[in-house]
Amino acid sequence: MFKKAVEARSHQRLSGADRKKLKRSLKNKFPGASESDIDSLLPPKVEIAVAKFQNRVHVYGVEGGFPIFFDIDGRGTDIFPTVYALWKVPDLLPSFVLKGGEVSRYIIGGADLMFPGISIPAEGLPSFIAGEAWAVKVPGNPAPIAVGTTTMSSTEAAKAGLRGKALKIMHYYHDLLWESVECPYVPNAGFFEDVVFEDPTLSSLQVSDSYSGANYSSNDQQNGISDKENGKSVDVADVLSEPSSASVAQTNSGNEIAEEIAAHVDDLKVTDDGSADQSIGEDQHPLSTEDVDTLLEKCLLQALHTTVKDKDLPMPGSTLWSNHVLPCRPSGITLDIKKSSYKKLSKWLQAKSSTGLITVKEDKYKKESILLSVNRKHPDYSSFKPEKRQVEKTVQTGVPTVSESRSLKMLEVVEVYKPSVHVNPILASVGADTGKLYSASEATDIVFTYVEKENLVKQTDKSIVVLDPILCDALFKGAIKKGTMYPTEIHKRDLGAAFVNRMQAHHVVTRGSESVVRKGGLKTIQIMTERRQGNKKVTKLSGLETFLVDPEALASELQKKFACSTTVVELPGKKGHEVVVQGGVIDDLAKHMIEQYGIPKRFIEVLDKTRR
Repeated sequence: MFKKAVEARSHQRLSGADRKKLKRSLKNKFPGASESDIDSLLPPKVEIAVAKFQNRVHVYGVEGGFPIFFDIDGRGTDIFPTVYALWKVPDLLPSFVLKGGEVSRYIIGGADLMFPGISIPAEGLPSFIAGEAWAVKVPGNPAPIAVGTTTMSSTEAAKAGLRGKALKIMHYYHDLLWESVECPYVPNAGFFEDVVFEDPTLSSLQVSDSYSGANYSSNDQQNGISDKENGKSVDVADVLSEPSSASVAQTNSGNEIAEEIAAHVDDLKVTDDGSADQSIGEDQHPLSTEDVDTLLEKCLLQALHTTVKDKDLPMPGSTLWSNHVLPCRPSGITLDIKKSSYKKLSKWLQAKSSTGLITVKEDKYKKESILLSVNRKHPDYSSFKPEKRQVEKTVQTGVPTVSESRSLKMLEVVEVYKPSVHVNPILASVGADTGKLYSASEATDIVFTYVEKENLVKQTDKSIVVLDPILCDALFKGAIKKGTMYPTEIHKRDLGAAFVNRMQAHHVVTRGSESVVRKGGLKTIQIMTERRQGNKKVTKLSGLETFLVDPEALASELQKKFACSTTVVELPGKKGHEVVVQGGVIDDLAKHMIEQYGIPKRFIEVLDKTRR
């Protein structure tokens, strides 16, 4: 099933309760496994993480290790061990032994296992029921090469004359799940909030959205397979099944790779149970509190230099941590904010804000710290030399992937600010253009430049700024009730936000090479379903121009997607057009706009009048 690329929906670390639930599921699924077997795969003192994919597949792995288990429906009922897990605990699953090593090249090429390819022991076919998990081994080697489920019971197989499909292969040696272990580590946005894999396991995993496997090659492709174990020739008609045209093409395309891998299958060896655990433990050394603080400082500066751009600000603290700070830590190192002297992310950000390196504001509603700006003139920022990290570039040919096609349609909304009469004196004092649009970080830099120019920092407390008449009017004139005293000073962490709030908010909407600036907040897209004559439903979509979506092109696209008629009408008395789709597709249409056009959910307003 690990054949086609599917993007991971989320990555997260398992909580204590989820960890216990997983172990209970494993004990129920594999009753023959001892407590030590489970602990050898999921050590008690090592964090366990899970990658969740859009096709509901969950892949579990050990921190700093490899994928250990995968759950095909995400419910905990169909959990399978990976080939790597079976190398550590070979007896975790019962296994079928192939008649010869040559048959293995079809298995590791993605084909299902047929009964004629199984070596039947002298005592007869072992007992099993349909839907059981079994492993596949080559003769004379205890290391399994594949995992799958039985398609019928042993009784049904005997009645069928041991013909047909025996095992539906779910995962095999050198599929995409295996290859994800061997690919180089490339930082990206898909990280855990606190702890992530340093090994390229779950973070770079690719999963198939279908469980079907290819069959073996046909009689026309092979005339016979020799059995090394028995020293006799086996007719391919007894070993191979008749494939479909699609499976033949798939098998032929990967034939050379499968043959090369199959040549080494017989040499696979099972590692000692303790070797993998030692490798995990040896690569990780506990860090002291001072070491964690130093590492936090280094990772933050690395992120501010390389990935945090002014156009992305303001930015939630959780986003800064998971998408920027964590990816900058050294390979093989676990970075946990709880092991630092700050204990909490908000306290750490506030501490850095008090030094003037960044400007942070506390969101009272979301109870989260928001990064407003970065002081790129700060001594710590200027003296830091970021590390150059090489990212391996892969050459892709043929049809672009789903993610690439989506990137062409993705939307970017940037909040910018236009100077008002309140802040114009500050901009004029530092020589800034009063007619230009500024990002929040740029506006904050301007006010701090003015503070530095006028030497307004309080000498007895460097985190306080003394307000002179010009700065006081810029921040509070007209905003203070009559009879109330104007403040005489302000904290540095509040200065940037107060200055930005006195400017006029605008938005820059960009899609591809097209960009437009709009005043104020963005208007939402309205999706409404209503009934017409004959109790027929229609779904109306308006407000597309705000997000640079062509109504005509969208109507043509929706006509093909929903197999229904669509029309574009001009809105009466308003600027813009409305797309009318026949049928009640309000939920699917909203999902389509989010996934295909990158429109944030908060900018989509949905109203279904047919449910009243």
